[in-house]
Amino acid sequence: MGTPATIAVIGTGYVGLTTGACLAHLGHRVVCADVDTRKIERLGRGEIPIVEEGLAEIVADAVAAGRLEFVVGSVNASERADVVFLCVPTPQGDDGSADLSYIQAAAAEIGPTLRPDAIVVNKSTVPVGSTRVVERVVQRDDVAVVSNPEFLREGTAVHDFLHPDRVVIGANDRSAAERVAELYASLDTEVILTDPASAETIKYAANGFLAMKISFVNAIAAMCEAVGADVADVVHGIGTDSRIGPAFLRPGPGWGGSCFPKDSRALVKIAQEHGYNFTMMRGVIDVNDEQRSRMVHKVVHALGGPDRHALHGATIGALGLTFKAGTDDLRDSPALAVIAELRRSGARIRAYDPTTVPPLEPHRDAMLDGIELCGSAIEAVTEADVTIVLTEWPEFTELDLAKTAEVMAGRTVVDTRNLLDPGRVAEAGLAYDGVGRR
Repeated sequence: MGTPATIAVIGTGYVGLTTGACLAHLGHRVVCADVDTRKIERLGRGEIPIVEEGLAEIVADAVAAGRLEFVVGSVNASERADVVFLCVPTPQGDDGSADLSYIQAAAAEIGPTLRPDAIVVNKSTVPVGSTRVVERVVQRDDVAVVSNPEFLREGTAVHDFLHPDRVVIGANDRSAAERVAELYASLDTEVILTDPASAETIKYAANGFLAMKISFVNAIAAMCEAVGADVADVVHGIGTDSRIGPAFLRPGPGWGGSCFPKDSRALVKIAQEHGYNFTMMRGVIDVNDEQRSRMVHKVVHALGGPDRHALHGATIGALGLTFKAGTDDLRDSPALAVIAELRRSGARIRAYDPTTVPPLEPHRDAMLDGIELCGSAIEAVTEADVTIVLTEWPEFTELDLAKTAEVMAGRTVVDTRNLLDPGRVAEAGLAYDGVGRR
C-alpha cells in the first residue's frame, strides 16, 4: 500500500462506520466522529449498532491495533486529519430533492480548523453540484473538496469496500484526486479519475440502472404469470446473454432500502431541474409501486376474495421485515410497504424477522407499530389464514413446512421472493403462489 494517512470520518452510520473501519484495516490511522454520544460510547465498547457481516471483526482488529478510534464531535476528528470523509445523512424530500443541511453543517464546523492542504471528501450520496456547495461552505482556498461516492451493498458492505468493482474519484484538482486514490492503493481494482459532476452522476446512474433491472424482471414476472411461462427459466435464458448478465434479475416484492428509492427519485428530480423529463426512470418507480400492490393482490386471491375486503379480519403470517436479508435495515422496506397495505385493509399481521425479535430499540419499535412481533417463524404462521414470505432470509428455506401446515388456519403460502421449493410446499399439503412461477 501507499503511505498511511491520518483520516477523519464524520458520521458513523452504515457508510461512515464501514468506510472508517475498512480504511483502518488498510493500514491508515482513522478517527470516526458522530454527534450521537450514546452511539460513540457503544462503539467504544466494541458494540456494533448495525447488522453487517464482518464489520465487528475488522472494527475490533483495527481498534486493537491502535488504528481506529471513536470520538464525539467532528472537530475532534478532523483537526489533525490529512483527509476528512463526510458520511452524514442526506435525507430526501417528497419531491426527490436532497437535504444538504447535515453536509453543510459538518463542512461549516470543520472548515476553520482543517489543516492546510487537507482534503474534504464527499462520501455521502449527494446531488450533482454538491462538491461546489461544500467548497463554498468550507471557504478555504488551501483545502480541496473531492467526490468519492460509495457503492456498498448493505449486508456485504465490508466485502464490497475491500473488493470493489471500481473506485470513483471526482476532483478539479488532479493532485488531490491522486492523493485520495492513494488511500486505496492496496486494493486490486480500477480507479476512475474524473470531474466532480461526473463522479456524482455515476453514483445515481449506477443505482438507477440496477433499480431498472429489478423493475424490468418484476414486469416480466407479471407477464409470465399472464401467459403461463416460468420466470426462472426466462431469467436463466436472458441472464446467460453476456450483454445482460444474471445479476439483479431476481423477481420479488420490489426494491427498497436506503439507496434505490432515494437515488431513483433523485435522478428524476435532478433531470427535471435541468430541463429533462426522465420518463424511463419514472416508469421504473411506477413498476416498483405496482409490484407491491401485486403482492397484496396475491394475498387477497389466497383468501378467496375478489377485492381487498377479504383482508378485513384475516390473520397474515409474515416472514421477513427488513428490505433484504443480511441487514437489519427497515428503511423503505418493501416488506413493510406490503404489510402497510394489508393492515390498511384490516388484516392482522403476525411477523418474524431474525433482526426484530423483541425487545427493540425505540426507533425500530416505532417503525413496526401495529405488527405483532414473534420469536420464531412457526410462531408467526400459527393461526395464519395466509403465510407470506417477504424477505429472503436463508433460514426460511429450512422452514418446517409440515409443522406450518399443521398450525396454519389457511392453506396458502405466498412467496414474494421465490425462496421456497414449490414441490416441498405442495408435499406438505399447502398451496404455493410465487412471483412469475407457473
